[in-house]
Amino acid sequence: MMAIPLIYYLLLSAFIFCVGLAIILIKKNGVFVLLGIELILNAANLNLVAFSKFDPTLDGQVFAVFSVVLAAAEAAIALAILLNIYKQYRSTNLDELNQLKN
Repeated sequence: MMAIPLIYYLLLSAFIFCVGLAIILIKKNGVFVLLGIELILNAANLNLVAFSKFDPTLDGQVFAVFSVVLAAAEAAIALAILLNIYKQYRSTNLDELNQLKN
């Protein structure tokens, strides 16, 4: 069975990163921005695991686990903030949130 070369992993990761970045730049909805951030973090995880596959020390997989934990914590906190914003303003459109109320 032939091994998949590293360049294929890197190209897939670059594509996922670009899709996440495009979502962040184009969409104005808070949920979609969070989705774009998660895609960018997943692209970074794919890079870490791909490089770890070709490195015997497995340092990339350890960093990938920390990155998954960071992504889970970020998603939980960001969704809580987004729910509070929706409760206050009745909208998740980020352009409409130009000021914060006390």
